[in-house]
Amino acid sequence: MSTVTVVGYGAGNTASVQFALERLGASVEITDDPQVIAAAERLILPGVGAAAYAMQRLETLGLSAPIRAFGRPLLGVCLGQQLLFERSDEGGGVDLLGLIPGTVRKLEGGPALPVPHMGWTRLEGVKPDPLLGGVSDGDYAYFVHSFVCPVTDATLATADYGTAVPAVVRSGNRWGCQFHPERSAATGARILQNFLGLPL
Repeated sequence: MSTVTVVGYGAGNTASVQFALERLGASVEITDDPQVIAAAERLILPGVGAAAYAMQRLETLGLSAPIRAFGRPLLGVCLGQQLLFERSDEGGGVDLLGLIPGTVRKLEGGPALPVPHMGWTRLEGVKPDPLLGGVSDGDYAYFVHSFVCPVTDATLATADYGTAVPAVVRSGNRWGCQFHPERSAATGARILQNFLGLPL
């Protein structure tokens, strides 16, 4: 049985992530203890809401350093993916965890593309990666976000929302999903199952 530690810092939908992982047979611990996080087997950083508030919570709880230093599989979900980057323009600008180069910017949208981007959108340009085994171009995932990460060499898959939205990213042992895998039906379950099987 895989053991997953979910960072519980008051800025994430931890319960739905926990239930999705438990349905796959994982043992899940939600914690804001820096020592527990540093020693975790696998780590998920969830997130909803504002980047500045999320970073303030991580700093206040002493969680930024152990997350930055974490050397085993780490998955950022929704805002959690954005927090992996260097900086966000949100709220006038805020420094993030700095694990992937680039700046998170406001999603532009358009006349038929309201912001936030909310709903089911196809994944495109899926590159081979252990996290995406069994996931194909055209598979749907469920998105809710108003800011967007930059397209970089770390991008493994995108979604089209008037611009290319990096839907899945990776840098070393750190992965991110801009969408909510815990709400993305079979596609999300497959990604979480793959995460549970990543080598330590």
